Amino acid sequence: MILSRDECSAGDVGSPLRECWLYNRGLMRYEEALAWQRSLQSSRVNDQNLNDVLILLEHPPVYTLGTRATLDFLKFDPAATNWDVYRVERGGEVTYHCPGQLVGYPILNLRYYQQDLHWYLRKLEEVLIRSLAVYGLKGDRVPGMTGVWLEGKKVAAIGIKVSRWITMHGFALNVCPDLGGFERIVPCGIADKPVGSLAQFIPGIDLDEVRAVVATAFAEVFGVKLMNGE
Repeated sequence: MILSRDECSAGDVGSPLRECWLYNRGLMRYEEALAWQRSLQSSRVNDQNLNDVLILLEHPPVYTLGTRATLDFLKFDPAATNWDVYRVERGGEVTYHCPGQLVGYPILNLRYYQQDLHWYLRKLEEVLIRSLAVYGLKGDRVPGMTGVWLEGKKVAAIGIKVSRWITMHGFALNVCPDLGGFERIVPCGIADKPVGSLAQFIPGIDLDEVRAVVATAFAEVFGVKLMNGE
């Protein structure tokens, strides 16, 4: 098992880092990214020796609901709307994706880390908290909830699916999106905490710069060597 750097003991210092392919993409339709994730996860379920993957991208406006998410948190009729709405195999309630939001899809084999979903969720939060710290922003966790908050505003949502310890889905960090789309839902089923973005704290923040910061934090937290994908 390869531990993240902050958990390595002295005897592990010389251990080689696990390799992880990094795919930086621009705007990609949700269904295309979903099919890609499913293919990557399936191939790794069948071959445990394949390298891990981190996909970073943006989506056109789209709403997604977790497997057991309730439609009560939608403020519109999904059967009578032009908005794209998908129910997918991740956990969690309804969320919204749009340009200006950095979405990360790690396809990791947790057998090489820790076979513990709570550990994995906390590590994803840590990636985002460290990324915010680069900008002098203090990201917070809220007990009993998943995600990252900034001065009481939720700036990052997390939802995952794991099959035979291979992960898919991941996190969405609001960098500089139009937050208007969140007004049509109760984001993550949380009615009493507003959604926010990094741009509200750092006007003019650049998403591509944040993308690089998040990739670096991901490599540090999970103890991997990122390799550029095609």
